[in-house]
Amino acid sequence: MVVYRASWILPISSPPIGDGWVAVEDGIVAGVGTGTKAGVVDLGSAAILPALVNAHTHLELSYLAGAIQPTDRFLDWIRAVMAARRRYPDPRDPVILSSARTTIAAARAAGTGLMGDISNTLVAVPLLREAGMAARVFYELLGFNTDDPAGRVRAARAAIDAEGESGADVRLSLAPHAPYSVSPGLFTAIRDDLDAHPADVSTVHLAESPDEVEFIARGTGGWRDLLAELGVWSTAWRPAGASPVAYLSALGFLDARVLAVHAVQCSPDDLARLGTLGTTVVSCPRSNRYVGVGDPPLDALYAWSVSVAFGTDSLASVVDLNMFAELAAARRLAPRVPAGRLLESATLRGASALGFGGQYGSIEAGKRASLIAVRVPADVADVEEYLLSGIEPAAVTWLDT
Repeated sequence: MVVYRASWILPISSPPIGDGWVAVEDGIVAGVGTGTKAGVVDLGSAAILPALVNAHTHLELSYLAGAIQPTDRFLDWIRAVMAARRRYPDPRDPVILSSARTTIAAARAAGTGLMGDISNTLVAVPLLREAGMAARVFYELLGFNTDDPAGRVRAARAAIDAEGESGADVRLSLAPHAPYSVSPGLFTAIRDDLDAHPADVSTVHLAESPDEVEFIARGTGGWRDLLAELGVWSTAWRPAGASPVAYLSALGFLDARVLAVHAVQCSPDDLARLGTLGTTVVSCPRSNRYVGVGDPPLDALYAWSVSVAFGTDSLASVVDLNMFAELAAARRLAPRVPAGRLLESATLRGASALGFGGQYGSIEAGKRASLIAVRVPADVADVEEYLLSGIEPAAVTWLDT
C-alpha cells in the first residue's frame, strides 16, 4: 500500500480536505482521510484530485493542429476541415497516427485520464490502448441520404465488435454526427442499436451553430446548400419547424445515455428539456469561439440543472487538449457557478456520462486510483478556485502506483 499526503485532497464527491491523505493499494483507492498517517509519501503543497475527463475530442484530427484558422462562420471552418482531410485519404497514414499518439501523450501529461473520442475510422483505438488511456470511442456515422440505415448500423456494429474489448478501459459505441448530417432513419437505427446494448452510451453534435438552427427549423441556409453541393440532399427530408434539441427529442434519440456536445444555440425550453431528459451536455468553450459559433450558455445550463461535462474538441479547433485550460475558459464564462461544480463537470460528470462513473472521476474507496497532484502555492486559501486559473502541464504530476 502507498499513502500520499498533500495540503489538499479533492475527492470531488465530497468537499476538499485540508492536510489529507489518500491510500492506494494495487491501483485502487483504499481510503481517504485527514491528519497523521504512518509511512506517507509527502507531496507537500499540492492538491491531489482525480484525473480529468475530456468528454469530447477527435484524436484522428490531431494532424490538423495549426492547419485550420479561427473563423467567424462555422461553415467556413467545416469547409476548411473537409479540404484539409482530403490531403491524407488513408486514415492509417503515419502522419495521422503519429499526431494522434503525440496528442494522447500530451493530454495525459496535462492531467487527463479518460477521454471521449469521436472517430470515423477507429484508428485511435489501438493507440489509446497502447498509451493506457481509458476512453469511450464513439464510432461516428454520417448519412443524410441513405437507403439502408439499419444495414449501415449493422456494418458499423460489426466493425466495432471486430476491434474487441481486450482492455476494457477502451470501450466502443456507435454515434450519429449531427442533425444536419444524419437522416431520421439513421438516427432511429442508431438508437435501436443503443437500446440493444444497455452498457453503451452515445453522443451527438447538437445545437452548435445558427446555421444548424435555421436548417432544422426551415430547411434553408448554408447547410442546405452544402448538402446539395455534396450530392447528398434528400428530397424526402422535411424541416422540423423546431429547434435541434426539440427535433432529436421528438425522434426519441435523446435521454440520459446520450451526450449532447456543444449546445450553444439553446432556448430556455431547450435547456429545460435537456434537464428533464437527463442528457449530459459536453461543453467545449474554447472550440466554440474558435469556429465562430459563440459562447456556450454555461450559467444557464447549470441554472436549469442540466448535467454538464467538458471537452476540448480537436486540435483543428483548439490549441491544445489541456483540460485545465478548458476549465479556465469555463470559469470566465460562468463566474457565478461554484468552482466545485465546474471541477465536478471536468471529472465525475464526464466519467459518469461516458459510462465510467463507477471507476473514475472521484476519489472514493474502491475506485481506480487514477490520480494527479497539482502544485499549489502555500498561501492558496480556495484550492478549487485556484484549479480553475489555468494550470500548466509542468505543474501536474501523475501518482502512478
